[in-house]
This record gives sequence, C-alpha cells and structure tokens, in this order.
Amino acid sequence: MPAPVTTLDQRYSNTDANAIGWEETRRLLEAAELSWVSTVRADGRPHVTPLVAVWVDDALYFHTGAEEQKFANLRANPNVVLITGCNRWDGGIDVVVEGRAVHVTDEKVLARVAEAFAAKWDGRWQLAVRDGRFYNGDWPSEVFAVAPAKVFAHAKGDPFGATTHRF
Repeated sequence: MPAPVTTLDQRYSNTDANAIGWEETRRLLEAAELSWVSTVRADGRPHVTPLVAVWVDDALYFHTGAEEQKFANLRANPNVVLITGCNRWDGGIDVVVEGRAVHVTDEKVLARVAEAFAAKWDGRWQLAVRDGRFYNGDWPSEVFAVAPAKVFAHAKGDPFGATTHRF
C-alpha cells in the first residue's frame, strides 16, 4: 500500500497539535478489539452494528452471515465506514475508515484472514475456510475486505487534533 497523504485539519485542531502518522493510525486499527460498521439500507436509512475486524494485507476484514442486515446492505451498496476508538472525551484517538467492502471468496486469502482472527483473540475465533466463506461450526459467514480510501484519526484531549490520511 502506498503511503497516504497525511494532513492536519487546523479547523478542528488545537494550534499545538501535530498530525498523527499513518504508522500510529494503522497500529490503532491493528490493535482494535471492536469496531462499528456503518452501511446503508435499500431505503437509504443508515445501519450501524458492532463487529470484530482484523488488519491483513493493508485492509480491514470482517465477516457476517448472509441473513444479516449488513450483508443485504453491502450487496446493494458496498460503501462503508468502519469506526474504532473510545467514548472518552479527553483522551485517546478515534479512527474512522472510509472505503468499499469487497466480498472475498479466495480461499488462500481467507485462510490468512482466519489465522489473523485466531491470533488476535488468543484462539477464541476458530474459523474454518471452505466453499469461499468462513464457518464457525456449522454456521457460514461471508467475508469482506475494506481497503481504506480515506482515514480520519481524531486525537482527543490535550491537544485535540484532526488528521486525515488520503490514499
């Protein structure tokens, strides 16, 4: 992945704030235990739900059942926003990723992603790969990759800062 163009938006930053580097932002995405995905329903209403994701090969990966609302939404409109961070006002960094969710069925890629899920959560996510999807026991799920198009990193506290990474 080429390095993004990184800028600090002075309109939303303290005068002494510095842009958060891409390496730090990516580290936060890699370490996040929980994210929220925002999709769009067929009638235009938003849909937001928490999920777990892993960072593999310069993209965030998540999975969902084919009967879930987010899967129906993604089939109609693959544009998503993934968010992670904390709910504190005066500390931490929130990260917002904009991109397109691409349905992944390549079993070599899925195997690497399944290994990443198992490693990240100490083996608690044991996902089998077959037929171009994940299986948790008998339950299949579809896998999506989101390569960032734009990422925002919002530093909260002293100093507040709004960084944008554009790819």
